[in-house]
Amino acid sequence: MSSQTFALDIRAFVEKAKAAPTQVVRRATLDLLRSIVLRSPVGNPDLWKSKPPAGYVGGRFRANWNVSLVDPDISTTEVIDKDGGETIARGLTVLTHADGTQDIYITNNLPYAAALEWGHSGVQAPQGMVRVSIAEFGQYIDNAIQELPK
Repeated sequence: MSSQTFALDIRAFVEKAKAAPTQVVRRATLDLLRSIVLRSPVGNPDLWKSKPPAGYVGGRFRANWNVSLVDPDISTTEVIDKDGGETIARGLTVLTHADGTQDIYITNNLPYAAALEWGHSGVQAPQGMVRVSIAEFGQYIDNAIQELPK
């Protein structure tokens, strides 16, 4: 598959925070995005079996996490984001428009995204990024609820 979509339907969790579902959805999804992006491996040629291409700079995989509402974003970019800050900020911009009822997609459409999710990077993300972050999603919901004004 040349593109991989990782989507999470978070509507089931909104029941935990009926008073402020929009805020909970936005915050929990931002935490999920942050977790996925920061767990994403950044190419480290020192760990590779073969030499990298001339001029290689890691961070493109991190930069290719996209957040979208309603429909998945299937685009890719050549942007490099080694620390993930720009990618998370871009996702936050989209999440400010989430009303708590739409499907929210977090996607990475690079052709090697699935391989990295299933442990191809070995040292940097042996358990993947998405699976580990989704396993923590309940905690992100709980944290978002606890941060609501009393």
